[in-house]
Amino acid sequence: MELDLTQAFQKELTCFICLSYLIDPVTISCGHSFCRACLHLSWEDIQPPVQCPMCGEQYQKELRTNIVLKKLVSIVRQASLMKDLSSEEHKCVTHRETKRIFCAENRIFLCQLCSNSHEHKGHRHGPIEATAEDQMERILKQMTSLWEKIQENQENMEAENRMKTLWMDYLTLREEMIRTEYRKLQPLLCEEEEKHIESMRNEGQCVLEKLRTSEAMMIQKRKELREMYQELMAMSQESYVVLLQGLDDIFRRSESMQLSMIHTMKQKLQALPITGLTESYKHLQVPIFFDNVTMLHYKMNLFYAMRRLSFRPRHKDTSADYAGFHFASYGSQSFISGKYYWEIDLQDSWDWAVGVCKDSWLRNRNQPIESEDAFLLVCVKESNHYSLITTCPVFQHYIEKPLGRVGVFLDCEDGSLSFVNVAKSSLIYRYPPGTFNFPVWPFFSSGFIWGTWNPVL
Repeated sequence: MELDLTQAFQKELTCFICLSYLIDPVTISCGHSFCRACLHLSWEDIQPPVQCPMCGEQYQKELRTNIVLKKLVSIVRQASLMKDLSSEEHKCVTHRETKRIFCAENRIFLCQLCSNSHEHKGHRHGPIEATAEDQMERILKQMTSLWEKIQENQENMEAENRMKTLWMDYLTLREEMIRTEYRKLQPLLCEEEEKHIESMRNEGQCVLEKLRTSEAMMIQKRKELREMYQELMAMSQESYVVLLQGLDDIFRRSESMQLSMIHTMKQKLQALPITGLTESYKHLQVPIFFDNVTMLHYKMNLFYAMRRLSFRPRHKDTSADYAGFHFASYGSQSFISGKYYWEIDLQDSWDWAVGVCKDSWLRNRNQPIESEDAFLLVCVKESNHYSLITTCPVFQHYIEKPLGRVGVFLDCEDGSLSFVNVAKSSLIYRYPPGTFNFPVWPFFSSGFIWGTWNPVL
């Protein structure tokens, strides 16, 4: 009867997937329990929703450790350890006592008398049971860290794959836009136009090759991380006696592997000049007075939304995200007809937005950035990386960031808007004809405190 109870008890503490004792056990919504690592590995190459390996019921990926099961497994494994230590081979040859002390320096088991001897007295000692539990927790901590890196690498792979498609689409869009600009501006510059397009295509192809190489490295990294995770998992299932023999090498290899992660590439095209571009707008230049100033808290302004979109699409809000504010301003005069050009001096501002907006957007700036009332070129910075985005629709641009001044050309006759890198005489983006109705107001916002400089030249 006692043997039957013991077998039944062990069965309840055995993982259905690996058929070993539950390691960091989690209980899912259907009531079945598994090793956390076993469930993690079962998710690979499976699209959600995930299903229980035993009954097939769907469950959420948010897993919480079953503390009771974890404690029961620990009791069973410690009992097994005590049984091993009570054997004749684990008795001290000198003092004939059971070895219950672990010497961390020499990684050996000692009896109480040996641990107090001159040879071991200065070493770090501890009860074998407690030391074994500490080793197990170190393994679980390392596995948690490694799994986070596996997830990070997977997200980077998906982002790199998306980037290839976005990059090719952007090259197609930019080529069409550049050709349209040449035809409108200088029909006689055919040779320059072809050189411009050829240079852009060559640069674009080089970036594509880098993206493919980066993706291949991430695939290899996924294989290495998964193998390391499985090695740690296998080690966690070893007896406590084996765990105490030393894990420094496997920890060192795991930590080293996590330091050498492959990150997504931040690629930008060069801003190639178009002869006569900025000069063609100069005679249309008008003074713009940004007399209407308002302060926007971080969660209320477009910089927050754009930074999330560009750099942290899966990022959860933290208290730091709510800190700070930006000033925004709009012109004292709206435009209904005619053609107008003005330039904004950015003065190395890290976050900025230029363009035009409708009166409805000015009255309600809490509208989502996807609304059809603001036509802006926005620059946001995260760490050492910049991102250029236009609104309505929200679209990311893979072109180098303008330095110094940005030119804004508003054509009310065909309802289009252009942004120009003044220093490079290069087109950043042009909204197609018929993009918006009028009236519209010039708009500008930056990370600078208002009053310290005048943005309009």
